Amino acid sequence: MLLRFRRLATRFAALMAAAAVVPLVVYGAMSIVSVQRGTRDSIVAGNLNVATRAAEEIRRYVATNAELLKALAAELQDTGLTLNQQDLVLKNYVGQFPEYKEVTLFDEREAPRVSSRTGATHVQLLRDPVVTFGGVSMSAIRIDQDGLPTATFAVPLTQLNRPAGWLVGELNLEQLWKMVDQIRIGAHGYAMVVAPHGELVAHGDPDKKALVAQARNISGNALVQAARAASGGAPLSREYRDEDGVEQLGVAAPVADLHWTMLVEQPTKEAFATATALRNQLVIAISLALLVMVTFGYFFGRSFIRPILTLKQGTQAVASGNLEARVDIRSGDEFADLGEAFNTMANRLVELQEDVKRQERQAMFGRVAAGLVHDLLHPIQNVGNNAKLLMRPDADAEVRDESGRIIERELGTIKRFLDDLHNLVRPRPLERFAMDINASVAEIVEAMRSEGERHGITVSAAYSDERLIIDGDRFALGRVFRNLITNAIQATQPGGSVTIATAREGDRVAVTVADTGSGIPPERLAAIFEDFVTTKRRGLGLGLAVSKRIVEQLNGTIAVESAVGRGTAFTLRFPAQDDRAVAAAAS
Repeated sequence: MLLRFRRLATRFAALMAAAAVVPLVVYGAMSIVSVQRGTRDSIVAGNLNVATRAAEEIRRYVATNAELLKALAAELQDTGLTLNQQDLVLKNYVGQFPEYKEVTLFDEREAPRVSSRTGATHVQLLRDPVVTFGGVSMSAIRIDQDGLPTATFAVPLTQLNRPAGWLVGELNLEQLWKMVDQIRIGAHGYAMVVAPHGELVAHGDPDKKALVAQARNISGNALVQAARAASGGAPLSREYRDEDGVEQLGVAAPVADLHWTMLVEQPTKEAFATATALRNQLVIAISLALLVMVTFGYFFGRSFIRPILTLKQGTQAVASGNLEARVDIRSGDEFADLGEAFNTMANRLVELQEDVKRQERQAMFGRVAAGLVHDLLHPIQNVGNNAKLLMRPDADAEVRDESGRIIERELGTIKRFLDDLHNLVRPRPLERFAMDINASVAEIVEAMRSEGERHGITVSAAYSDERLIIDGDRFALGRVFRNLITNAIQATQPGGSVTIATAREGDRVAVTVADTGSGIPPERLAAIFEDFVTTKRRGLGLGLAVSKRIVEQLNGTIAVESAVGRGTAFTLRFPAQDDRAVAAAAS
């Protein structure tokens, strides 16, 4: 009898194995591969994100210092200061921005004119710049006598469209090294910055900093070679063996404008330790589950399938993006352990997702801070400079009047910027009244003509022959029109034109602002109305986002058409109001 029972149990176990073990083995293998691949992809994506953000921070750091020197050059060449005043400005500048060790002004004959340094200047003219961006030339990075990285920046000066000399500054890039030192991934993941020809600019590994002082060329690095061969400068990743024979997961991201490359290396054993452990845990858990099912299949045949289905549903939910999915298995066996491992994995994925979101927020905050500096620095400097002129006892009435007008204009610029920022965070409710769109546009055009003339641009208008009445907010639409015209003027070269046209299109009123400027690349058109997106070299990119929000609050639409090198046209369309009472109210 016992033998028969054993045979029956064996046969049932074999039947269960044939019916369920094989599919479960296949499913378990697919789950392991899928989870491991997803985890590896997530790790690579996280490292790429770190490299990309670090590259942008370094680019912003260098560009900010270049812009500071450029702003100083503009101040020196446009204000007509005496030699003593220029000398004082340079010394004050170096005192205010200690990153610049020395700043020297050379005249058009390449002779030093004034310098922030007392005594003979150590700064030399930049003969062979490595890169030029935003009108500022930059030398290769060298190690000074203190063992710190140093680079030379140069800005050409002009007067009456003729060369008037150069402003040359020697910048201490120690902060760049500190930024690279702070980039760590895991316990042994370090970052490095590589120059265009393969020279090390900075290295986060304390044991390899001597390579930077030696100007070590790492062109033979597999990741550096892949980055050079990559088209479009997109971030990339590779797994390779480094010069020490260690398997590395490397990611590379270009440092825009500087032609540098940000590399981040992490030993693959460390990088994929979580994926390997997760794979081993899954293999062990599935093996135990199979052993239990084969041994006790006769007793637990029906209850055996239920945990598998639960795990399958949970895995599919996580694979579809529902990271809140959890499994509840209370069988008290290895499947319960597998369920706990799955829930632990899901919890970890949620933590990773939150970490990525936090990093994205930090990057956004950095971008907002840089945008605030860019948008407010120049107006505030102008206010400060002209306030100083007003306080000078030898300033005549004409100088005081001009300084007062400049201060008033720059304060208006700052107020408009803060209004846009406030309206983006907390939109102001619109007050709708019937308004004549031709009259509203004409008012703005007249106000903006002087701005266009100041930039050498013709601002003209073409109005519809019929009255165009809409239900709108005069102040809010005035801001929209002013934003669009200001953007058009800034995008147009001197001698170009900006045209504002109104027309009736069926039951809609259309207003088009067109320019003959440089145009917008097609790949950037889709995102120009998003918050903090701009096609300019500086700024937060709030104007178009605020304008779109105002237009949509008035039940209107805004569209853009652009061709690179030919110009851009923004078209606003609003519901027309044909009721005579409404038209009378607009009058």
